[in-house]
Amino acid sequence: MGEMKTFWGYRRPNGAVGSRNYVAIIPVDDLSNAAVEGVARIVPGVLALPHPYGRLQFGDDLDLHFRTLIGTGSNPNVAAVVVIGIEPNWTELIVKGVAKTGKPVAGFSIEGHGDTETVARAAKQAREFLQYASEIQREEVPISDTIFSIKCGESDTTSGLGSNPAVGVAVDWLVDQGATVIFGETSEITGAEHIIARRCLNDTVRAQYLAFHEGYQQFIKDTGFDLMGSQPTQGNIAGGLSTIEEKAMGNIQKTGTKAIVDTLGPAMVPTVKGLNFMDSSSAAAEYITLMGAAGSAFHFFTTGQGNIVGNPIVPVLKTTANPKTASSMAEHIDVDISGLLSLEMTLEQAGQALIAMMFRTLNGRLTAAEVLGHKEFVLTKLYRSA
Repeated sequence: MGEMKTFWGYRRPNGAVGSRNYVAIIPVDDLSNAAVEGVARIVPGVLALPHPYGRLQFGDDLDLHFRTLIGTGSNPNVAAVVVIGIEPNWTELIVKGVAKTGKPVAGFSIEGHGDTETVARAAKQAREFLQYASEIQREEVPISDTIFSIKCGESDTTSGLGSNPAVGVAVDWLVDQGATVIFGETSEITGAEHIIARRCLNDTVRAQYLAFHEGYQQFIKDTGFDLMGSQPTQGNIAGGLSTIEEKAMGNIQKTGTKAIVDTLGPAMVPTVKGLNFMDSSSAAAEYITLMGAAGSAFHFFTTGQGNIVGNPIVPVLKTTANPKTASSMAEHIDVDISGLLSLEMTLEQAGQALIAMMFRTLNGRLTAAEVLGHKEFVLTKLYRSA
């Protein structure tokens, strides 16, 4: 792999590099889902992204909502965007945010027009955008211009022993090539936060990281509850992970060994190349949606018991070191590294296998989640609406 530092991807007007080439139809709010889905029925080649939020949100929750939708449209795997909202002001806000990337974007508001007219106008624009996107050619691009993200799900003892360390090998390699990698899962690092803190590049990054971690801990305390039964999950416990500390120690194996160069709020785009931490939910679909909004063009996902999550715009590459999962859920696994625990494969070989499949996927190979139609798009909501 030492010689491979480029792949065939899509270079966007702002210089960002993607591995896919979608035309996204994004609703600003839940009331606009029907119109968005109507456009997708008329122009089936586009990607509709319905979701349940966007009305009467406020404060930080509303800011995150906007940032996630703008980030999704700005993701380098998206070539062009149609935005549909119930009213014009918020619709235009999303349009202007995406337009900063230089890619084609158009917005349509339903008020004063109704669904039928809005769908007709938006579908005409979507058709034009889809034809535009169809002529964009892949070109050779450096891996260093790409943003990656990582996550584990349905973890068990094989995760910390096998698949997570193998992803750690890939992460170290990517950082050495000058790429950007994002990790998060604030809650699931509980018990290993001191190790992550030690790896922060400087005191400023360390203080930012610990503030995120302590803020999460305080939020849980303020509810009057604890996470027993939620962290670790019932699946984690069945897989042999008895405490959150044990889970955390396995979790951080996939972050490799490099310094953590910066911290990010949810759905924030990294500005420093290297390994970045994002304060984020550990729920798989929410997490990958946030990573996509931050610009991730590719996602490594490890699983022990077998997690089936995908994402509409970010290809999710699944790997496991659990031989039972590799067999019983083979259709969901892209890279079987169960030979790592049976001593038929070294850790370096497992990491190289992931990197090799990463390149194939970046160049256009569909992941198992893409083939099976897993397009989980789940927004993170901070608190109830007004």
